[in-house]
Amino acid sequence: MEVICFEDRAFYEMVDKLEAYIDSKKQHQTKSDKWVSGEEAMRMLRITSKTTLQKFRDEGKIRYSQPEKKIILYDADSIRDFIEDFTYEIF
Repeated sequence: MEVICFEDRAFYEMVDKLEAYIDSKKQHQTKSDKWVSGEEAMRMLRITSKTTLQKFRDEGKIRYSQPEKKIILYDADSIRDFIEDFTYEIF
């Protein structure tokens, strides 16, 4: 087992740089993820059935694009809106 020692200042500087790097990646990811795959759409909706995803698509509950015959992409904003439609306020 190896032990690596850092000075306090160097350790916290490294942590700050790591946080900045993670934040920049999150900002880049949210900008580029307008359209998501079926697997990602299912994860966002927290469903496991492709049939349920197809039902939402067929009923017009979520927007989608089909650039090629076997490629279906889902609009992440419409998925978020769909989830928001079922948000209930507490009394």
